[in-house]
Amino acid sequence: MRLATTIFLTDETITPVALARELEQRGFAGLYLPEHTHIPVSRESPYPAGGELPAEYGRTLDPFVALGQAAAVTERLTLGTGITLIAQHDPIDLAKQVATLDHLSGGRFTLGIGYGWNVEEAADHGVDWSKRRALGHDRLALMRALWATEPTAYEGEYGSVRASTAYPKPVQEPRGPVTGPRTLIGGAAGPKLFARIAESADGWLPIGGRGLSQSVPELRRVWEAAGRDPQHLQVVPYAVLPSPGKLAHYADLGIEEVVLQLPPEPAPGVLRVLDAYAAHL
Repeated sequence: MRLATTIFLTDETITPVALARELEQRGFAGLYLPEHTHIPVSRESPYPAGGELPAEYGRTLDPFVALGQAAAVTERLTLGTGITLIAQHDPIDLAKQVATLDHLSGGRFTLGIGYGWNVEEAADHGVDWSKRRALGHDRLALMRALWATEPTAYEGEYGSVRASTAYPKPVQEPRGPVTGPRTLIGGAAGPKLFARIAESADGWLPIGGRGLSQSVPELRRVWEAAGRDPQHLQVVPYAVLPSPGKLAHYADLGIEEVVLQLPPEPAPGVLRVLDAYAAHL
């Protein structure tokens, strides 16, 4: 089982360069970073985990800039977003960022996408909350037109692009319905999410990993009904606090990668946790 990590990197934590080097030296598989452009202080959206929103949400580094630094000082470490708030991006710009990072890292990038929870943040990006999922899927389709081998036009409900020369291309070859880097969709288990994953992704990025005994078989059923090869489905539990029993349970479900949560702290605190997690490698 591959053990990757995630962390809220901020202006007060360990740096991307220092963390990436330490992860690769210790044998961890990857680094995934979350995204929040800003957190409006007049917030009405409740924090999904309950209680007060932790300060790091309003201090996060841009994940693509931070992952670019991590890519430059490593050779094997995979890099990912957990998650990119795809509806909040201009899809042409995002397609270029993703393709550039994947190209420069030698194909080590995973695009984790999701729909968000902070209504106020999305609103400042001009996102109609009720349409954010449809908007996100439309933007992903537009991005894939730019990643296509031949110039490909796209006309969608929310955006369009002319057939264009657009390089670099993501490294990974098209596979089934998926063009571009390895793509995982985050979100709570449910028929709509699972149908979307089977239609347009490489797999699922569930937060925390609870309830997978029931949800993973259901996702596999939907996946196979869509004509996808069951061997290609990837389920990657995200932001996990590990224990031997939990990791063994994931392995029994056929899960091959788990993303462990690191604390948003300066280097000494992060490295202490990494040393503890190394026992699971």
